[in-house]
Amino acid sequence: MSGAGGEKGASWFQRFLLPGFALKAVIIGGGYATGRELAEFFLPSGPWGGLAGMILAMLIWSIVAAVTFLFARMVGARDYRSFFEALLGRAWFIFEIGYLLFIILILAVFGAAAGAIAQAAFGAPPILGTLALMAGIGLFATFGNASVEQLFKWVSFLLYGVYSLFLILALVGFGDRIGAGFAVPAATDGWALGGLTYAGYNIIGAVVILPVLRHMTSDRDALVAGLIAGPLAMAPAIAFFVCMIAFYPGIAQEVLPSDFLLGQLGSPAFHLLFQLMIFAALLESGTGAVHAVNERIAKAWHIRRGAVLGNPARLGIALFILTGCMLVADRVGLVALIATGYRALAYIFLTVYVLPLLTIGLVRLVRRRSTRQAEAA
Repeated sequence: MSGAGGEKGASWFQRFLLPGFALKAVIIGGGYATGRELAEFFLPSGPWGGLAGMILAMLIWSIVAAVTFLFARMVGARDYRSFFEALLGRAWFIFEIGYLLFIILILAVFGAAAGAIAQAAFGAPPILGTLALMAGIGLFATFGNASVEQLFKWVSFLLYGVYSLFLILALVGFGDRIGAGFAVPAATDGWALGGLTYAGYNIIGAVVILPVLRHMTSDRDALVAGLIAGPLAMAPAIAFFVCMIAFYPGIAQEVLPSDFLLGQLGSPAFHLLFQLMIFAALLESGTGAVHAVNERIAKAWHIRRGAVLGNPARLGIALFILTGCMLVADRVGLVALIATGYRALAYIFLTVYVLPLLTIGLVRLVRRRSTRQAEAA
């Protein structure tokens, strides 16, 4: 199958930056945005070990994203089922089982985080935050690609701006403590495992965001977009991690490290802005995950019925998924979800996605390139 052609008139933003923003959107929800995942996977290795683990994860994201985008273009895949049918053949369903588990976990995490934000920022019952998040995800998922891409774009601008301001305020407010934290010798054990594990369960974002690749016009677009996706996705996390070091190691025990740090800044207005930004991050992450399911169903619907999946059906699917998954958030805490579920998912995705992609997929890409060069000669 030949590679998928891009849309005529696609902008450089759509071709190069949108995929990275979309990858960040899928990754940044619950634990990343609140700092909980960073405390779980990187703080145990100390300040410098944690940074090393984050850089390793970033490099893995870039490499896997680039190969994923190239392979998707080669086989013409714009949803995860088509991608894995081309990569795994009849075993494609193994990925879908893992992805369904992934969605249950992350949406439960997002629901719990939204509830915690509503309670911390406004003193509201947690269920109101969860319901507000469900409504937002359902709304954006209803209207398909254009709606989701606009969400990724504008939330990204908000997010990078707020994280930049947060870093500046933290350096001014307790920069001396950050410097002291990095100066104190600390064990760096486990940094590679932490980085590999974190990269493993998050890199699924590269295949979840295949619908946004429709704007790419060449393999060069896919390669460049993939390589810069890693830094775009990890930059806010690195900025936040640096700020966390001011209160290392005690901050590792905080359920919401972001709320703790914001309290230390002593700016109620910025505290509220940051909490709203986290909610927006949860919104784009949850929307990206649900939209991937909608696109997978839309492709199957079109093949079987020859019809387009309508907006009411998209909304119904989204609400069904959200209602089922976010009920879990009422029964299991945020920290427990991340600690017990995500590590197992990392190994599942490494086995059924990353390893086949970097072996079978890469070999096929190299063979196609060799064939093209031979034909050109």
